[in-house]
Amino acid sequence: MANSHLRRVVITGIGIVSPLGNTPDEFFSNITQGKSGIGLIKADFIDLLDCKIAAQADFDGAQHFTKQQLALMDRVSQFALYSAQQAAIDANLTLSNDDLNRTGCYIGTGMGGASSTEEGYVRLYKENQNRLKPFTVLMAMNGAAGSQIAMHFQLCGPNLTFTTACSSSTIAVGEAYRQIQQGHCDVMFAGGTEALLTFGTIKAWEALRTLAKPDEIDPAFSSKPFSKNRTGLVLGEGAAVFILEDLERAKARGAKIYAEITGYGTTNDGAHITQPSVNGQARAMQAALNNANLTPEKIGYINAHGTSTQLNDVTETAAIKQVFGEHAYKMPVSSTKSMHGHLMGAAGAVELVATTRALTDNILPPTMHLDEADPECDLDYVPNKARKVESLQHAMSNSFAFGGTSGVLILSKID
Repeated sequence: MANSHLRRVVITGIGIVSPLGNTPDEFFSNITQGKSGIGLIKADFIDLLDCKIAAQADFDGAQHFTKQQLALMDRVSQFALYSAQQAAIDANLTLSNDDLNRTGCYIGTGMGGASSTEEGYVRLYKENQNRLKPFTVLMAMNGAAGSQIAMHFQLCGPNLTFTTACSSSTIAVGEAYRQIQQGHCDVMFAGGTEALLTFGTIKAWEALRTLAKPDEIDPAFSSKPFSKNRTGLVLGEGAAVFILEDLERAKARGAKIYAEITGYGTTNDGAHITQPSVNGQARAMQAALNNANLTPEKIGYINAHGTSTQLNDVTETAAIKQVFGEHAYKMPVSSTKSMHGHLMGAAGAVELVATTRALTDNILPPTMHLDEADPECDLDYVPNKARKVESLQHAMSNSFAFGGTSGVLILSKID
């Protein structure tokens, strides 16, 4: 339950790289207009793929970093550092030497430096070369993105990387929130990054048979959460990083405050590595409600995990009903993955940007391409059109993952 001596934690800065734009304004504008970032993959290996669609970010690292910097950074780290720089500017953040000792960085990623790993394999096994780039390890390791952020800002607090598949960045933000809440840190850079659209990774996902078939009318419509005719998920790439701060510190420096993180819950299904569990998801949502000291009726919107796979959408709908009871039918729920695809380790952070802006702007993002819902998915999914609401006080963001790790965050308007 919420504890009076625990510190309050707020979001004061946001940065993003996504298939729908590389600023929070552009991203949310495209989301609320129902635009899709999904399309045919722009890559020289497209003809070798069975699944030729993905949600790619329009991002050229050479426009933002020097050659020396790029020599040490995989695409996954470029996304993360750019997002962190954006977030720090947005928060108008300045850190003294004393501040740096109490500022940390928690980043989530599923695959880490996938491009660097793949490039190494191509050199060794395809080109039969006997040497790799000298910095391959430093670019490919999962902790590289967080380390690049920590070095750039000279952060001396805790720097941890979380890798729990699709819930990685939600867990990273939740654990960063706890660091500040419990007094270990005053400021945290927190979020997630993913750049997995490599030939090998896509082929691995094809083998799992969970990827969507391209929509017959338009590939952009291929992600269809909660829809009767959904065929699977669409892979995406990008990053989002938040500046989290102790409320009193933020107020003292006159920072603009987007929202307060009031609840965080994380659980494990303890069952199957790919099949989601109703009870596991429900326990995570209930844990977040308990942490926020809120009753289910107080939640006005859920940004669903909503992957567009057969199993997840039915499971998540059932879990929401289990926790929210009758209120489940009155509460809008939507999946922005219908537009930006599934960003795996970065999904939770990118969706938290959508949730934050829903709260501040009182606009609920739609679930696009939802013409006929699955009969087992019978909630209000805000179909096909964004919805203006009078006032949104509390919103929940869900992330559920292979391996069974669930992460749920609750954001509240600051009082």
